[in-house]
Amino acid sequence: MSDAVRALLAEKRQQIEAELVALQAPVDESGGISFGKRVGDGTSIAVERIAQVDAHGRLQTMLADVERAEAKLVDGSYGCCDSCGAAIPAERLEARPWAVRCVACST
Repeated sequence: MSDAVRALLAEKRQQIEAELVALQAPVDESGGISFGKRVGDGTSIAVERIAQVDAHGRLQTMLADVERAEAKLVDGSYGCCDSCGAAIPAERLEARPWAVRCVACST
């Protein structure tokens, strides 16, 4: 099982890293952003960038969890909640192999 989980985590880490690189790519916009009373291109670009910043933050958090889950596989604590120490249910680990906290502690 740990080899399959290790492969899933490595694949997820690579996916997240690729998404982060894409989000950090320079924007090809040549015009400036301007705001006025009407919603225009500038407002749309600003909203899109705000969404990208939010996505970047969520991806960074997920990447940290993936890396922590990989470390837990190495040290033998995979499947135990980082917060309370209880076992993380198999269903949660199946759905999110990078889960490092049980449902109760992750809310």
